[in-house]
Amino acid sequence: KVVLRLAPYPSGPLHIGNARAFVLNDAYAKKYHGKLLLVFDDTIGSEDKPLLPEAFDQVREGLDWAGVEFHEVLYKSDRIPLHYEWAEKLLSTGEAYVCECDAETLRKNREAMKACVHRIQSVDETIAMWKAMLAGEYAEGEAVVRLKTDMADPNPAFRDRVLFRIAERDHPRVGDRYRVWPMLEFSWAVDDSLLGVTHVLRGKDLVMEDQMETRIWDILGIRRRPEFVHFGILRFKDLELSKSRYRKEIAAGHLTGIDDPRTWSLQSLRRRGIRPAALREFVLSFGLSLNDIEVPAETLYSENRKLIDKDANRYFFVPDPVAVEIAGLPPIEHAKAPLHPDFPGRGHREIPAGPKVHVAKEDFEKFRGKEVRLKDFCNIILDHRARFVSMENKDIPKIQWVTHGINVHLVLPDGSESRGLGEPLVASLKVDDVVQFERVGFARIDHVSKAEVRAFFAHR
Repeated sequence: KVVLRLAPYPSGPLHIGNARAFVLNDAYAKKYHGKLLLVFDDTIGSEDKPLLPEAFDQVREGLDWAGVEFHEVLYKSDRIPLHYEWAEKLLSTGEAYVCECDAETLRKNREAMKACVHRIQSVDETIAMWKAMLAGEYAEGEAVVRLKTDMADPNPAFRDRVLFRIAERDHPRVGDRYRVWPMLEFSWAVDDSLLGVTHVLRGKDLVMEDQMETRIWDILGIRRRPEFVHFGILRFKDLELSKSRYRKEIAAGHLTGIDDPRTWSLQSLRRRGIRPAALREFVLSFGLSLNDIEVPAETLYSENRKLIDKDANRYFFVPDPVAVEIAGLPPIEHAKAPLHPDFPGRGHREIPAGPKVHVAKEDFEKFRGKEVRLKDFCNIILDHRARFVSMENKDIPKIQWVTHGINVHLVLPDGSESRGLGEPLVASLKVDDVVQFERVGFARIDHVSKAEVRAFFAHR
């Protein structure tokens, strides 16, 4: 039976840059009626990338929204005794050792392709040093466990890589129970085998991790091991994704939270009205390929538009409204506009009409002095004191308008805000409704009160 695993590092919510990994793993687990494990990679982390207690729930919340079905949830921090057992087996072979070298000595040795003095110490010495690490006789940074690899390996980073290190920070789940922590490569050599993982689908930037796991299995004679399958990196043009940067900006008050649209977290996509099915189709359209992919966000928006366009009723929203008074307008109380142009059966909306209307500032400045059509209403020469021309539907620029209505606060993807007036019917919308503000774009309703409606812009 196919067994796959997701391995999120809980330093914050998942974002769109993680989508290729979790969508592909979920899709293949479902295709082969297999099992998908959610294994939190909660080894101790670092000062720069600390584990966050709230991130565990944030990750699960994002995966649930995305429709990812995992069959079991595990935590690396619950499996440390198993990692210690494997460490002692490995140290006993003489193929790993405890190293006390400082960073500068290590750097020079790697450059010179030279082994350090600890590499040739006896197994008994190594085991004694390992036990001293566990007993707290070394401080953080004073000793690590290294795997013996080829000191002439073309990749200097692969030369005698670290397997365990000391960290004196408390862990959000297990507190100070452990101070010697496995690096991810070692922990996965243990867990991929013990958990019966059959296939590891991950980015091609993690090929070195494959080599590390394979080296450990070969030394210990482990036959139960997965097949590695890699895919290229998915990047978005003009978009820099960084959990650590977003975390700092949230703490500093520059971002409103994890669902701020600038974070591109799964929570932020949900808040904007991006559908999980659109995200899934977007990822699967690229297949399982080693090619790196760089695409504009519009590619995702295009998939989402296919899903929401038919459901999104149309309404007028006038950003930065400018007051206009129409001279010569015949008496008329309402204009009639379809809720959706492609589905007349949904009915129409009646928009209060009259000689005093509001139009968008951008439209006013662009078309002032020219004939325009107030959409579904009438044609005018646009100015503060506008002149009525006719009612016929001419082939001229059409702009949205309102006489009066509800205050609308539209949050844009760059964090900026657009404020204006929505037609009165907007006040009857419900939270989570996805609508199209005509000539503005699609948006998800986020909050409704008597004072205003707040919405998050999805895309055009």
